[in-house]
Formats: sequence, C-alpha cells, structure tokens
Amino acid sequence: MFEDRNDAGSQLAILLAKYKDEEVIILAIPRGGLPIGASVAKFLNAPLDVVLTKKIGHPNNKEYAIGAVSLESIILSNSMVFDKNYIDRETERIRKSLKERYKQYYKNRSPLNLQKKTVIIVDDGIATGNTLLATIALVHKQKPSKIIIAIPVAPPSAIYKISNLEHVEEVICILQPDNFRAVGQFYKNFEEVTDQKAIQILDYFNSKEVTNN
Repeated sequence: MFEDRNDAGSQLAILLAKYKDEEVIILAIPRGGLPIGASVAKFLNAPLDVVLTKKIGHPNNKEYAIGAVSLESIILSNSMVFDKNYIDRETERIRKSLKERYKQYYKNRSPLNLQKKTVIIVDDGIATGNTLLATIALVHKQKPSKIIIAIPVAPPSAIYKISNLEHVEEVICILQPDNFRAVGQFYKNFEEVTDQKAIQILDYFNSKEVTNN
C-alpha cells in the first residue's frame, strides 16, 4: 500500500538508481503518471516529458480496456473481436481528445527527442497493460537506446505481457498482487490528477531546465 503517488514515485526512483549515469528521459503517462514521473525525474536528475495514449473501453464496460490509441498508432486485444464501426468511432473520438491535450501540454514547449536515450516510462499503475502496449509501440518508433517500464502496481498477468515484449529492456513493478481489482485500491490517497496539475508539473521541470547532463 502506498501513501500517495509521490510515495510510490519515491520508492520507484530508488529502484531505478542504476540508470542515473545514463542519458535518461522520464516519460509519464498522463495524468496519474505525472507525480510518479516527477519523483523519479528529480531523483535521477533527468528531464520529464509525457507520452499521450488513451485506452479504448469495452462497448459494455468502458473501464475495461480492449486496446489503446495514440496520435500515431492503435493497439487492440488479439483475444476479442469487435465491431469495426465502434473501433473507428472510438479512435476518432480519442484522437480528438489527445490532440487537445497535446495543445495544452506543449503550449510553451516541444516534445523531447528520445533517439539514443534510455527512456523510462512511468504510470501510477496498470490493469490490463493495453494502454502501455500502445505507449511502448509509439516510443519504440522514436529509436531510443532502451525502454524501461517502471510502475508501482500491476497484476502478474499484465507484467507478464509487458515483460515479453522484445523492445522492453526491463520492467520494474513494486507490487504484483493476485487480488488486483483497480489501481486505486493500493493507494491510501488516490485523488484525481487534473490536467492543470499535470501541466504545472511539466512547466516546473521545463522552467528549471532539469537535465541529465
């Protein structure tokens, strides 16, 4: 059980200490991943950025991810068959939302160049892992030297899925409970991270020009 996202991020940061001397970039999945990423980036003295992806919910249960969308790619579960019209509508709707978020997050800055960098992707937890699959596919296209996944909590099935990806160098996960139901059950304080708060975190790192030099 974590006190909050800052606590979870601090615990992850210690486990990532071995990457401190590499050219590291921390990529947080908004919005809940931003406080986690901030703790890790501060500890590693590394730049912080976001990667924009969002899950596609099941037609009968929007909270259950059947895939995920980024601005450039889409990942769908291989174990299920879904109506193409539903997928197309959801993809269009999600990409419209991601474009708006992109405008907000990159109003005064540009995305960091990931080429030949050690990229550490962080979030506050994962359930199915499908959103993270899309994120990894997106990041891999930018040719980093390695991709590390760091998350506080996830079910063993999701960790197994992510660990078997050829593009992933290492997966670090503090808690892997069999009784996983939702990410929030493993935090005492799991209040929502607003876009405003997420942007404040990014602006802070941008203004301080935190680098890993």
